Amino acid sequence: METTHASDLVRRYFAAYETKDREALETLLTPDFTFTSPYDDHIDRRVYFEKCWPNSANMRSFRVVKLFEHGDEAFILYEGQFKGTEIFRNTEFFQTEGGRIKAVEVYFGSPTRSQTT
Repeated sequence: METTHASDLVRRYFAAYETKDREALETLLTPDFTFTSPYDDHIDRRVYFEKCWPNSANMRSFRVVKLFEHGDEAFILYEGQFKGTEIFRNTEFFQTEGGRIKAVEVYFGSPTRSQTT
């Protein structure tokens, strides 16, 4: 049986946003997936795709600053960039189960800088 590391799942999660590949993201999430952020309190998978997935259209890229894994959990600190010039920094906590992502908690940072390219 193949083991999927939590850090690998996290990288695939962000890659799906960069490539706008909803199908890839859907395969990564458990049926009982929940998402929490300062704007969302444990929303389910259906609401996540209705409310959060459309943001993928505005995302340009993600750069991993730090990624820590412990068992079925991972923390990531990353810089994201919207299609315009705003670059922001967030931290997210991932819980995985059976080779899929079960829960994500997002902690928003602030814009870090603007980029002209």
